[in-house]
Order: sequence, then structure tokens, then C-alpha cells
Amino acid sequence: MPDPSSLPPLTDTRASLARRILAQTTAGVLHQPPALPGLLMFRVDQPHLDACSVYEPCVALIVQGSKRLLLGDETLYYGEDRYLIATMDLPVRTAVLEASRAQPYLAVALRLDWREIASLMQELPPAPAQTLASDGRAMSTGAVTAPLLDAFDRLLALLDHPDDLAALAPLVRREIHYRLLTGEAGARLRQMATVDTQSHQVARAIAILNTRFAEALPVETLAREAGMGLSTFHQHFKALTAMSPLQYQKQLRLTEARRLMLSERLDASTAAFRVGYESPSQFSREYRRLFGTPPSKDIADRRGQPLVSTSALA
Repeated sequence: MPDPSSLPPLTDTRASLARRILAQTTAGVLHQPPALPGLLMFRVDQPHLDACSVYEPCVALIVQGSKRLLLGDETLYYGEDRYLIATMDLPVRTAVLEASRAQPYLAVALRLDWREIASLMQELPPAPAQTLASDGRAMSTGAVTAPLLDAFDRLLALLDHPDDLAALAPLVRREIHYRLLTGEAGARLRQMATVDTQSHQVARAIAILNTRFAEALPVETLAREAGMGLSTFHQHFKALTAMSPLQYQKQLRLTEARRLMLSERLDASTAAFRVGYESPSQFSREYRRLFGTPPSKDIADRRGQPLVSTSALA
């Protein structure tokens, strides 16, 4: 790994990253280089004030611009000096606040590799027991450091040197995970990577919700999967996600229904039934409560807008 004291200033590295993202992306289109699985790049040329997505476990850096995220009832802001980290799948609402053709919003993200994190944990001093036992949000921001930014820049630079990818990309990926594990996000990553911590147990239930959200899943079933009593499960679920299990499932359903109406052009009733609603009127009420407008109007307004990806970058 490079000596942090020998790295160029953050502004220089950020400018280098911006050039690399601009060279690889088209406005509004998520770019996932086949040569670097798990890496995502995105560019937006105008503000986008209401997108919904489910963030996978990842670290995301804004290289230019800023963004707002709504997780449950909580609001997170981050920009060029803060990275975002999500340690489990989370439904969120997002807004790109600063973007123009002259100064587009540019972002890069890397999906977290839990096997890499577990391997690194074997080489680092053990964390204090209270760190692993504590609850904390599964999504947060941290200060972008010169070594972390430099590692991302070197990872993207490998796209211009395909002969070096196989040998060097795994090393740079490992370095990025190391920088996260030894930085502000370290405690959260250790919680998620350690079997039988509360975070790890709740994550098992969330995995079920993400694949079976259209089903009527009793909370008792989810608590049992997590190996917790009902009240304990509720407490830890909300501590991690800022939502109750029911609110989490509802947002998954409504986010997917919106996607179906936009991309597959389903009508509201069909989309509602597809995601598990039995009552179209209940679907319409809950849709309006989350998005601020009825499904028909929301979709009509959005069909005239540029398509913006619902990834962790948009």
C-alpha cells in the first residue's frame, strides 16, 4: 500500500477520479465495468429530487456534487468529503442535489465483500467486546481520507490497463476494505461480519424480507429466523434500519410497484397485486403517504423525465 504521507492532495486525486468516471459513463446510465465486478459508476447532468432504491451493502463516494438520502424518517446528507456505507440491504429515497452539464454529479461505489472483510479481521487486532455488541445504523457516512480516495483512483485506473487487472485489482479491492475496516466504519463492518452478533442475526431476517416481500410474512417468523424474541427483534431491527419490519416491507413493496409501473408500464392495480397488496385502495393510500402523490399522477409525471438509475449511486 502507498505511504499516506506520499499521496497527492485530495483535490488532485478527486480530479483524477472525476476524469476517469467521465471517460467511462454516459449521463443517466449506470456503468458496471465487466472487468471489475461489483464496481459501479454514475453520472447525472441535472438534479434529481426523488428516486427510490434498495441499497446493497456497499461503499459509495461522490466525486462531484451532493446527495440527500431518507432512511425511514431520518435524513442523511453527503458530498465530496463524506463517503456513504451501507452494511445491509436498505430501502431508501434519494435526491441528487447538485448537478449540471458543466459540473455533473459523479459517483463511484464498490459492493462490500464479506469474505474479504472476514479475512482482514483475522489479521487485525480483535475489537473490544462492547463494540461488537452495540447497535448502530446500518447506513452512515464517514470522512473521505487520502488513502481511501487514492485506492479508488488506482482501481479505476486499472480499466486502462487490462493486462494488469487480474493481478492488481484484487489487491486494490482488499486495500479499500482495509481502509474501511480500520476507519470510522470499522465497528459496523465487524458487527455485520461476525456471526451471532445482533446485526448479523437481523441481517438473516432482512434477507428473507428482500426475497419474499410480496408475501404475508408474520413478524414472529422473522424474529424466529433471527433467533430473537419478538420485542428484542423489533428493537434491534429498528436500531439498524430506522424502520419497523412492517415499514421496511411496505417500502420494499411500494418501491418495486413504482418500478413496475415505470419500466414495465403496469397499471396501478396490477402492480399492487404483484407486490402483495390485496386492496388497490390501500395500495393507493400507502403509495401517496410515501411518495406524496397518487400512483397515477406520480407515474404520469415521471414518464416524461430522464430515466435515472435506482442504484446506490443515483
